Amino acid sequence: MGILICLLLIIATMVIIWRASDGFETASELLGENLSDGVRGATINAIASSMPELFTTLFFLVVLKETEGFGGGLGTTAGSAIFNGMIIPAVVILAVVGAGMVQKVNVSRKVLYRDGISLLVAEAILIFLIGGDTLEWWHGAILMLTYGAYMIVLFQSMTSENEREEEDEDDDENELPSRSRLASFFILDLEHAVIGKNELNKKNGWLLLITSMIVIGAACLLLVKTCEWIGSESFSVFGLGPFHGLNIPVIFVSVVLASAATSVPDTIISIRDARAGNYDDAVSNAIGSNIFDVCFALGFPLFIFTILNGPIHLSPDIATFSTELRTLLFGLSAVAIVIYVVGQGMGRGKALSLLALYLFFTLYIVGRNYGWDWADGLSEQILSINSTITGR
Repeated sequence: MGILICLLLIIATMVIIWRASDGFETASELLGENLSDGVRGATINAIASSMPELFTTLFFLVVLKETEGFGGGLGTTAGSAIFNGMIIPAVVILAVVGAGMVQKVNVSRKVLYRDGISLLVAEAILIFLIGGDTLEWWHGAILMLTYGAYMIVLFQSMTSENEREEEDEDDDENELPSRSRLASFFILDLEHAVIGKNELNKKNGWLLLITSMIVIGAACLLLVKTCEWIGSESFSVFGLGPFHGLNIPVIFVSVVLASAATSVPDTIISIRDARAGNYDDAVSNAIGSNIFDVCFALGFPLFIFTILNGPIHLSPDIATFSTELRTLLFGLSAVAIVIYVVGQGMGRGKALSLLALYLFFTLYIVGRNYGWDWADGLSEQILSINSTITGR
């Protein structure tokens, strides 16, 4: 019964994050309206849809502290990156191909190579940077600087589009909701709740952005507590209980459940872009979100926490699984990028391959938790590969 309540709470946080991210996306797109396609997907859309990962990682560290907190944060960011890299492109392909809009999704090779190589570089830095059992403030600083370097690369590659189509012009002609702003807030239509009948501009756009961040943050805090409850031996939910938990490390919970819950906005935004024909934005949002997750959503909370509380000392089990997860993330990302670029376009075959890759990852995480022989054997191989590469 307790696990069922927790799963319902995770679904609720998923819906809240999705709805609030709509408002964040609207505001952030206004504030970054001069960016070109591909760049906007990798920056504005990626950051907008990755706010949940940032908040969730931050709250894992604040609520659970040190080892468990970092494990939950790494599980969320790494799991979300794998979800984004496999599930989102697959769903995008099936959404537009299945609807008969196109036979294959064609994405700019420039976007794929630029963002794909940047992602692998960021993940390689993560592998070499965090290799021991102690995390310092400068680990987080280097990860944030890596994201800054990626942003520089993006803006240098941005093409000028001064005559950008005013795609939002028709929205002004749509009929505004007749409900009150208070009612809009309760159904999480934050754009109408904050702006009402006024025209969206830079001033109220910032207010919408901040309001959306507060709602997303509250949902992510509940998500963190729910993951903690599921992983514990016993727990109470809002005075109900006690219930029996799964009694497993929270990193195993976060790498599957928290990562999927926080990746909903990425999925919605990418499908919306793909249906509008913006395939570059649809895919670059997924890859750009991964770079943000790995570098900033993990680096910023790590930096802040260690500055305020000192170094994080990881338990041997978490340090080992952290190394394993980071190496697996790099390997799966590399395979996914090869699937993207090989051949002409992205059709059903590639979508099914990406879905199979994510299914393998999920089964592996479950198998590692329950000690399945094949998963433990593969774990040893992954750690051996990491040791060979890093010399540790």
